Amino acid sequence: MTSILLRGRTLSFHRRPESLDDHASYAYEEDGALLVEDGKILARGAYDTVRAQAQADAVEIDHRPHLLLPGFIDTHLHFPQMQVIGSYAANLLEWLNTYTFPEECRFVESDHAARIAGRLFDELVRHGTTTAVAYCSVHKASADAFFAESLRRGLCMVAGKVMMDRNAPQGLLDTPQMGYDETRAIIEQWHGKGRNHVAITPRFAITSTPQQMEAAQALARDFPDLHIQTHLSENIEEIDYTCSLYPDAIDYTDIYAHYGLLGEKTLLGHAIHLSEREMDALSEAGSIAVHCPTSNLFLGSGLFPWRKLTRRDKPVRVSVATDIGGGTSYSMLRTLDEAYKIQQLLGERLNPLESFHMMTRGNAEALGLVDRIGTLEPGSDADIVVLDASATPAMALKMEVVNRLTEELFLLQTMGDDRAVIETYVAGKPAKSTLTA
Repeated sequence: MTSILLRGRTLSFHRRPESLDDHASYAYEEDGALLVEDGKILARGAYDTVRAQAQADAVEIDHRPHLLLPGFIDTHLHFPQMQVIGSYAANLLEWLNTYTFPEECRFVESDHAARIAGRLFDELVRHGTTTAVAYCSVHKASADAFFAESLRRGLCMVAGKVMMDRNAPQGLLDTPQMGYDETRAIIEQWHGKGRNHVAITPRFAITSTPQQMEAAQALARDFPDLHIQTHLSENIEEIDYTCSLYPDAIDYTDIYAHYGLLGEKTLLGHAIHLSEREMDALSEAGSIAVHCPTSNLFLGSGLFPWRKLTRRDKPVRVSVATDIGGGTSYSMLRTLDEAYKIQQLLGERLNPLESFHMMTRGNAEALGLVDRIGTLEPGSDADIVVLDASATPAMALKMEVVNRLTEELFLLQTMGDDRAVIETYVAGKPAKSTLTA
């Protein structure tokens, strides 16, 4: 198979940067190259060195002066909510009942689910995102459509059919047994097929009875290597309502702990309003608090205490996500821009090296997939994003006075969006430039 040599300024992280001056945390080549073959990165380094390793017939693509990074990773979004974005509501529960649940009822239709799956992956690729963790609707047809489209495009995706058996419209309810059976069928049909990963997905405790939580627990026992995703402590009203439904629980987090749903592959969307006891429980379980900044601001849910969670004696693991469609942008650049502003409001700082680490290796580590995605290491899947910090006239003007890599990254984070994404490679194949819409 013909190999591809991608030339440009390459950037990839070894670990989380401690400061702007933590040069040991990343690998950067001013004139770098990636040698790609059969969907994998074979070599990375200085252009001359990598060029010497390539076969004579390797196809060279010169992306200079742009940056080449691992494809972005989004650890929480809702596939059926593309047409819910920008819906006017006072808070989370009003937004769910007024807009989200009625929209998700449409995903019983296979044709509709297939159409939206195609549009979702178009937007992710357009914005440089090559892996996402998604909630489908309660309907098996929605998960089938999602995974079929992911397989067709060769993407690495994590997703699951939500389990819901109360406090939602009739068209969005399954039963504990149906939730178990359909999730198991989706696992058998799609998990490990191509680059697909199935997640066990009880939506949140409000929409699952104790009996359905037991069904989710049974799935977690039957498939201990799978991801688990749900929501936790997004909104004060939500927390109060949840705890009223589970009066024997110590707190919201204890509900998931009771049903054996906390672990190192558990992704807990939002996790804003946690007690010290809950933080300790998440730390001990190794579970991930998923920060969704644009959604938290849009719905007025609260300010995520990133530093408090990560600097404790018992630190909590954190990832970052768009939360489409409570979130307001598909762009991980826009998402980290809002994350930066939230930390500013809390009197903290989020440096651009840390932001770009989180979009790539950090989120890959949270998913336990860093051996496959999130870096430019040889052997990794060749998911790559090409970024242009002069993509708009305003950005180009600012770039006239940018002198350091960190300044360029911060500009991309602050002003960048899909226009800054020149190309997105999925398993070594150009995907953005081949979009038809």
